[in-house]
Amino acid sequence: MDRMTDLTKLTIAEAKEGLKKKEFSTTELTKAYLNKMDECRRLNAYVCETPDLALKQAQVSQEKYQNGTAGDLEGIPLGIKDLFCTKGIATTACSNILKGFVPPYESTVTSKLLAAGASFLGKLNLDEFAMGGSNETSAFGPVINPWSKDVPLVAGGSSGGSAAAVAANMCAGATGTDTGGSIRQPSAYCGVTGIKPTYGRCSRYGIIAFASSLDQAGPIAKDVRDCAIMLKTMSGYDAKDATSAKIDVPDFEAYLGQDIKGMKIGLPKEFYVDGLDKEIAAYWNKAAEMLKARGAEVVEVSLPHIKYALATYYIIAPAEASSNLARYDGLRFGNRIDGKHLDDMYINSRTAGFGKEVKRRIMIGTYVLSAGYYDAYYLRAQKVRRLIREDYLKAFEKCDVMLTPTAPTAAFAIGDKSMNENPILMWLNDIFTVSVSLAGLPAMSLPIGLSEAGLPLGMQLVGKAFDEASIFKVADALEKDVDFRKVR
Repeated sequence: MDRMTDLTKLTIAEAKEGLKKKEFSTTELTKAYLNKMDECRRLNAYVCETPDLALKQAQVSQEKYQNGTAGDLEGIPLGIKDLFCTKGIATTACSNILKGFVPPYESTVTSKLLAAGASFLGKLNLDEFAMGGSNETSAFGPVINPWSKDVPLVAGGSSGGSAAAVAANMCAGATGTDTGGSIRQPSAYCGVTGIKPTYGRCSRYGIIAFASSLDQAGPIAKDVRDCAIMLKTMSGYDAKDATSAKIDVPDFEAYLGQDIKGMKIGLPKEFYVDGLDKEIAAYWNKAAEMLKARGAEVVEVSLPHIKYALATYYIIAPAEASSNLARYDGLRFGNRIDGKHLDDMYINSRTAGFGKEVKRRIMIGTYVLSAGYYDAYYLRAQKVRRLIREDYLKAFEKCDVMLTPTAPTAAFAIGDKSMNENPILMWLNDIFTVSVSLAGLPAMSLPIGLSEAGLPLGMQLVGKAFDEASIFKVADALEKDVDFRKVR
């Protein structure tokens, strides 16, 4: 393998060190990733590539290294989920309804990454409007998991393009968004690390909305340290976002390597569900033993209302989606299909523009918000959401961080008939992640090992609100013991 290809295997931390020591240039690093993108185009991870922009940004970064003004992510090539508005670069949410849309402004998160010196390789594939758990609902077609062998496997969703690109070394790191598990689940399926921070930690300004009370941006990267580096840059209060939290952003990287002795790790007893893969259950126990060996105390906790989480999520999220997606009518921006009159144009544009899963969720959301059903469904779901949040608050009185599986199985085959014929089976893949989103808490998925079939499996660490620091502390310890880079 030549030197240029080897550069793509470096973590962000390693690449930063190499650039500082002048072992290679920002242009060399960027070209290495562009070559890897060419090699791996079959994975369908990118939906819009920006090589010229990336090389131009790399040149600027090289000058900053030379004059000593390099930023925290100077010269680091990133992939951006196609849900973040990027000024002058097509942003479609992987939907035909936004075909040809080029934003005139930049999202806050991507603005922060650019200000820190990152370069953008392109926009990454996702489930249409982030609605899906396998990246099969994208108007650009499914992303193929880099771990696929004989049968093409899903990369997970909705941030499947982000997870696959990081796993295949097609970018040093990537942005993702998580509404009910869309950073954590694809990270687990692709054997990479991703964190959904506390709701309000990262600005939602310029991120195309799915469910406003749940959506949260976060990084997907090769390891825990890289997530810490990216999240520090991505976080912070933003006056443009009413849900943004006015709270200090700690140096997450400073918590890596700290002793976890005496910390209490909670295992929610309700997560031992029927249908949990035996291998995943075994790895869950193994992870708990690893933390125990480091001096942490493992305790059982209870989340009694967790059994209602999926039902609650699939009422609240579609309800908010039906409201958020009402703006896509073909009139003001995006794709328009003309008709005989205004109503015809609305119907034609939305019929052609939205995919099957998006239409399903809009219909569900419209139904639960309709007269006569609002109280019975939406209002009741909000009350249950409060109970779920209170369950977590009570459980965290007994522990510092919770340890759970990320997903109930490893990645499955693209086009899996059972999933296509029964969408509820697809929704069940979020069984361990949605409750965390409903409670607005931070959670990270990191690889724990390989299944007998040789596929990556993920473990989830959940923390208290705005206590990502404890997650990073425990995750770093677990990552060191697992040493997944060597396993792979």
